[in-house]
Amino acid sequence: MRAHRILTIAAVAGAVALTGCAGGSGGGDDGDVTMTLWHNSTTGPGKQYWEDAAAAFEAENEGVTIDVQSIQNEDMDGRLQTAVNSGDMPDLFMARGGGKLADVVEAGAVKDLSDLISDEVRADYGDGVFDAFTIDGATYGVPTAVLPGGIFYSQDLFADAGVEPAGTMDELVDATEKLKETGVAPIALGAMDAWPAAHWYYFFALRECSQEVMSEIATTLDFSDDCWLAAGEDLADFAETQPFNEGYLTTSAQQGAGSSAGLLANHQAAMELMGGWDVGVIASLTPDQKPLADLSWFPFPAVDGGDGDPTAMMGGVDGYSCSVDSPSACEDFLNFIASQEWQEKYAEAYQTIPASKAAQGAVTDPALQPLMEAYNEAAYVTVWLDTLLGQSVGNALNTAVVELLSGNGSPEGIVEAVEGAAARG
Repeated sequence: MRAHRILTIAAVAGAVALTGCAGGSGGGDDGDVTMTLWHNSTTGPGKQYWEDAAAAFEAENEGVTIDVQSIQNEDMDGRLQTAVNSGDMPDLFMARGGGKLADVVEAGAVKDLSDLISDEVRADYGDGVFDAFTIDGATYGVPTAVLPGGIFYSQDLFADAGVEPAGTMDELVDATEKLKETGVAPIALGAMDAWPAAHWYYFFALRECSQEVMSEIATTLDFSDDCWLAAGEDLADFAETQPFNEGYLTTSAQQGAGSSAGLLANHQAAMELMGGWDVGVIASLTPDQKPLADLSWFPFPAVDGGDGDPTAMMGGVDGYSCSVDSPSACEDFLNFIASQEWQEKYAEAYQTIPASKAAQGAVTDPALQPLMEAYNEAAYVTVWLDTLLGQSVGNALNTAVVELLSGNGSPEGIVEAVEGAAARG
């Protein structure tokens, strides 16, 4: 296994002004304690996981009650921002790390967990996994899953078209042309939600930009390197080959059979560029709501002439944080769900790769096996660009990518948009 780090703003001291308490228990634990938990699974085994975890923790901790609330994934960031602004924070909440978490930390709304995460959990997780939740040397969250991205595909549809997983962009273009001849959409894309479309730019940037450029961008916000423009040009050229499903600009990513994940789940499209959570989403959208039997995965192809390492990966790290005023039962619960037992249950419920390396044996889905292997062998892993850059710059980037794909923008426009958002602060 190759040792690697998750590149975030964590490595740079002084990136944000830290105003939260260090390890304090805001509410105190005298008498009974009720905590509110926000998570992002509204149906199925994921939702059941949180209900079961809360019940098990309550059974072991007399006087503690957890009010479990499901928030639609696409609504989570907005709800959290509203809570930060109003000062009415949930005790426990889903966090995605990077610049988005740094914004909440800067507002003084998150508890410093540096000395509150158990030694056993840190040992089980291994090096680097907490980096996405580490800001200026302090840890503000406990990861639950690593969700690197790449291209999920239908083995049956590939076989029908006589194509193999692509190692280069030329091979990917050739595969899309052959898939069109079979009558299916080569690549499903839910661009209505913006971020899935932006994934394509992110990965072109990962292949075009050096590791040094990628590791510094969150703190420098300097997009002058030619690789950022080259990534936009790569995307524009690829989009001209018409590889995506018809109507992709008005297609959602994960909601219903007509979403991009639904198209793959129902064999109406052959591929989708997405994070590791896609396996579970696709399974929920198949006709029998079971895992897609022929689903597999391959890494984003190499880009000719790019400075990026072809084994580098980009993706999410889902986790949970405690509000600064939460009781000590909050960090106790995070240590509880970070145990090997509950990380294995999380992996099974969400059909994902657990953050704890000790729990990776629970990953049995054949579509996740090559993804987990690539993750463990990657030269380095960085979080999604919009997460890394923070909400303001990240949203500007995502919007500019959609404008390019709709014909109303340009590669130069993407760079100008993020530079403008960075300048506005």
